[in-house]
Amino acid sequence: MIRLIIADDHPIVRAGLRALFSTEDDMRVVAEAATGDEAVALAEGEVDLVLMDLQFGDGTQGVEATRRIRSAGGPRVLVLTNYDTDADILGAVEAGAAGYLLKDAPPAELLAAVRAAAAGETALAPSVAGRLEARRGAASVSLSLRESEVLELVSDGQSNREIARRLFLSEATVKSHLVHIFTKLGVSSRTQAVAVARERGLIRTQ
Repeated sequence: MIRLIIADDHPIVRAGLRALFSTEDDMRVVAEAATGDEAVALAEGEVDLVLMDLQFGDGTQGVEATRRIRSAGGPRVLVLTNYDTDADILGAVEAGAAGYLLKDAPPAELLAAVRAAAAGETALAPSVAGRLEARRGAASVSLSLRESEVLELVSDGQSNREIARRLFLSEATVKSHLVHIFTKLGVSSRTQAVAVARERGLIRTQ
């Protein structure tokens, strides 16, 4: 029996997933989490797999929750999200996620991914696997996870001071990250950096 936690801040999504898993004899939802912090706390129980969204309304986000669960020796984590940027995928994989699926995946694909992840295998959506493979083989520009975080906040219209406060950095460090970003992307302004990064799939398109 695969014991599951569904971590998603949308009640309708959780209800839909619970209904899907209830039709399977080898799966049982043992808990639901509406926040990343709840997911981390619940994962300390008798659980085999956490189905983790990446974006929560506030507090701990999916990547950090995944990192905390895995670093504590907790259950495996399968990311199920709407986001498929390189930064999201890379962040989740580096945090220890066993798999990465998009929410528009067919039910059969999701069920197969749950079984694979619970069995210790890697479960990646075909499009995600393709993105990772292309990233490995390409000599194209890539941003570090921290640079991606900074640029995501720039795209939200936040100032250097606000970004520094949000990421617990100094303003000088934020400026340094922006200089590196501008150099990598071959741009000279925050607006250009956001536009180019979105075009290349390096950050989320709003």
